[in-house]
Amino acid sequence: MDTIMDSVIPYGINVVSALAILVIGRWLAQLAKRFFVGAMEKHDIDPMLCTFFSNIAYTAMIAFVVIAALGRLGIQTASFVAILGAAGLAVALAFQSSLSNLAAGVMLVTFRPFKLGDFVEAGGVSGLVEQTSIFTTTILTPDNKAVIVPNGTLAAGTITNFSAKSTRRVDMVFGVGYDADLDKVQKIIEEVLDNDDRVLAEPPPTVAIAELADSAVNFVVRPWVNSSDYWAVHFSTHERLKKCFDDNGINIPYPQTDVHLHQAA
Repeated sequence: MDTIMDSVIPYGINVVSALAILVIGRWLAQLAKRFFVGAMEKHDIDPMLCTFFSNIAYTAMIAFVVIAALGRLGIQTASFVAILGAAGLAVALAFQSSLSNLAAGVMLVTFRPFKLGDFVEAGGVSGLVEQTSIFTTTILTPDNKAVIVPNGTLAAGTITNFSAKSTRRVDMVFGVGYDADLDKVQKIIEEVLDNDDRVLAEPPPTVAIAELADSAVNFVVRPWVNSSDYWAVHFSTHERLKKCFDDNGINIPYPQTDVHLHQAA
């Protein structure tokens, strides 16, 4: 019994110590993560960078805590680290795509083609960038769907950042009938734009005839607005011009086909 107790008690102490290391270490890692995020936010570092690097630091600290707990149990950590290295190589070969996503995530936060809150079109998805983690980026679509896109897909494709600049050009086309007074049409369009406070004076909007189409004379209308006003101006301009055209008797043609019937002899 004494021999058993002499063996069990030290082992039990080591087990308790290892569990304490895990619990306290995890708590300290979370505390350090919050401190790390707070320090970066205090220096006005981009939230996307804060989240990305804090997750990496937390993962590294948890790995250190686990190794320390295993060492307390009497496991040779040097050999364990060597085993982890060999296992890591095997895992790396098996999870090449995940590692490419990790590398892509580092590239995204380093070169910063976008930041949190930007409206982008990337990876076949359009929406607001909500979060960038180690392996994936979450994009919130206009209809409030969260789409998880692998970082590798984003880094390997074309990224269109609609929020990168403070102003945008609204490109619109309006067709009028061939019998319409073109000078009057242009004046109406210019008045509608001038009466909209959201349309910027510089650079001036473009109003010009772009095409003599099959059934209409097409005007291109291209005002410049603040990026936040893009869709509001786009929708309201269509509505106001339609009403103005109706009030002034300007016809907006639609595709039509003339059928001629000939009576057979």
